[in-house]
Amino acid sequence: MTTTMEIGNLGVGFRPQIAINSTRKWRCKQFLGQKMQNKKNFLLVCSVASKVCSFSEEENGLIEALIGIQGRGRAASPQLLQEVERAVKVLEGSEGVPEPTSSSLIEGRWQLMFTTRPGSASPIQRTFVGVDSFSVFQEVFLRTNHQRVSNIVKFSEAIGELKVEALATIKDGKRILFQFDRAAFSFKFLPFKVPYPVPFRLLGDEAKGWLDTTYLSPSGNLRISRGNKGTTFVLQRETEPRQKLLSSISTGTRVEKAIDEFISLNQNVANPELELLEGEWQMIWSSQVETDSWLENAGNGLMGNQIVKPNGQLKFLVGILFGIRFSMTGKYEKSGSNMYDVIMDDGAILAGMYGIPVEMESKFTIEILYTDDKIRISRGYNKILFVHVRVDGSNMKP
Repeated sequence: MTTTMEIGNLGVGFRPQIAINSTRKWRCKQFLGQKMQNKKNFLLVCSVASKVCSFSEEENGLIEALIGIQGRGRAASPQLLQEVERAVKVLEGSEGVPEPTSSSLIEGRWQLMFTTRPGSASPIQRTFVGVDSFSVFQEVFLRTNHQRVSNIVKFSEAIGELKVEALATIKDGKRILFQFDRAAFSFKFLPFKVPYPVPFRLLGDEAKGWLDTTYLSPSGNLRISRGNKGTTFVLQRETEPRQKLLSSISTGTRVEKAIDEFISLNQNVANPELELLEGEWQMIWSSQVETDSWLENAGNGLMGNQIVKPNGQLKFLVGILFGIRFSMTGKYEKSGSNMYDVIMDDGAILAGMYGIPVEMESKFTIEILYTDDKIRISRGYNKILFVHVRVDGSNMKP
C-alpha cells in the first residue's frame, strides 16, 4: 500500500485565521460581491488593525466560485468544479508575484479553501480534508536556517490538532521540495503529544514530494498550488466576509451572532430594496431544528432546495431516497419592502414521471435580510431564520 503524502494533502484551508483583538471592528467599504466598472482591480478596504487587503477582479472570480462549495470540493458537482477550475486557470495565467518562493508573502499560516482529490490522495486527505467542521492549515517558513512546511488539521479548540511537518528546500522560484520527518496529535486533554503512526524515516522517497505555487497574489492574501500527485490547492490568508459566515455554519459555532455581524457589515453596501432572486437555493442552516412531521417540514421549506421561478412561481424540492422526491409548489407576491407573501398549496410525491398528490397548504411571509448572487439570509415560516446558498450554477446577474 502506498503511503506517499503530498504537502498539501494535510493542511491547507480556506478560512484563514487572523489574530484580531475582539474589540476591533471589521468594516468593509466595498463588498466583494459588487463589481466596479472600468477598473481592472477593486479594493476591499478593511479596518483590521489599520490593514488594507485587496483582491483583484480575477481573484474575486475564484472566491465567488468557491462560495457555497462544501467539503473543500469533496461534495461539489462537476459543474461547480469546472467553474472553480476555470477561475484557477485565469489566475494562473495572470500577473501574480513572479517568484513566489523568493517572496516574504508566502511565509506564515494559510488556510485551505478548496482542493481536488485524485485517486492517489493520502489517507489523511481522504479522512480529514473533506470535513467542513475541521479547519486545515499550512504553515510555510522558508527564511530561516531550518526551512519547514507544516500541515495542520485542527479538530476544534476543545479537542486539539494533528500536525505533520516536513523539511523544505527551495528548488526555484515556484517549487518547494519537501520530505516529511515527523507528525503528532496534540490533544487538549493530554499533557503530551501522541505520535502519528507513520515511520517517515523508513519510507525513503515515499515521504518526499514537491509543491509548486502557480499563483501568489500581490497582496499576499490568495495562493494557488499544485502538488506532485496532481492535486490543486486554493489557500487564503484573509477571510472574505461570506466565507467567515459559512465557516461559522459549517462548524456550528455562534451562527446567529455571525449572521448579525454579517448583516450589520453589509447594511450600507447592499441594495436597500432586496429581491427574492430567481434560481435554485439550498438551505444550509436554519435557527430552528425541525419539530413537525417530516412532510410538514418539507412543505414549509425547512429542508431541501427552493426553486424561485419567474412570474411569482416557487417550488420546494426535497430528496427522499432512490430518486423519490417531495415537491411543493406555490406562488409568492411582493407585499412590502424586502417582504414577500407565500402560498404553497400543491404537494406531490414524485418518482420519475409519476406523482402522487399530497393535500396540504402553507402560508407565510419571507423577509429578505440579505441577498447576493451566491447567498441569501431570510426569515420565513414561523419567523425562522434561514441561510441559503445558490446551487444552480446558472449565469448570475451582472
